Amino acid sequence: MSKTQRTREICALAPIVPVLVVDDAAQARPLAEALVAGGLPALEVTLRTPSALSAIRAMAQVPGGVVGAGTLITPEDVRAAKEAGAQFGVSPGATDALIAACEAEGLPLLPGAATASEAMRLFEQGYDMLKFFPAEASGGAPALKAIGAPLPQITFCPTGGVSPSNARDYLSLSNVVCAGGSWVAPKQMVMDGDWTGIEKLAREASQLMD
Repeated sequence: MSKTQRTREICALAPIVPVLVVDDAAQARPLAEALVAGGLPALEVTLRTPSALSAIRAMAQVPGGVVGAGTLITPEDVRAAKEAGAQFGVSPGATDALIAACEAEGLPLLPGAATASEAMRLFEQGYDMLKFFPAEASGGAPALKAIGAPLPQITFCPTGGVSPSNARDYLSLSNVVCAGGSWVAPKQMVMDGDWTGIEKLAREASQLMD
């Protein structure tokens, strides 16, 4: 069985997975509620701020949401994320230690790959649902389409530079299940507590595949 079956199911919930940098854990729950209400249930909280784990704990309580931890780098990150309630993990790349930790913790992983060799190596280890990162810097949708031609068994979630203006270019590819984007939760709107505005952005993003 593919080691990424559960990851694929989560990725297939909506066309966009919000990539979230949460500076204030008090904003985590209303932010998650707005995104879920807008039709984006899978949420990636990046472990880039001191409040990230607290944010994951809060978001894990939101009905209908599936919260994951992004920027997993070390086995310690994996254990902390799982303990906080993360239901999946996302990493910019992949190491044997990170993969082993996710498998030991039973945390579905979306590992990052930017080249055909990286994708092939992960496929060899049982991972056929990958994050294409950094998407735009790695050649964008044309590069991902080209990688997909000889590797039709592998599907991707492109992240990094994905925006409303280019999201459809990625989502139209046969090897793309969803894309990761941060534009659905702009920092200023989060700081202002503009949950209605964020829900509207989420609703627009949820319809990108229509």
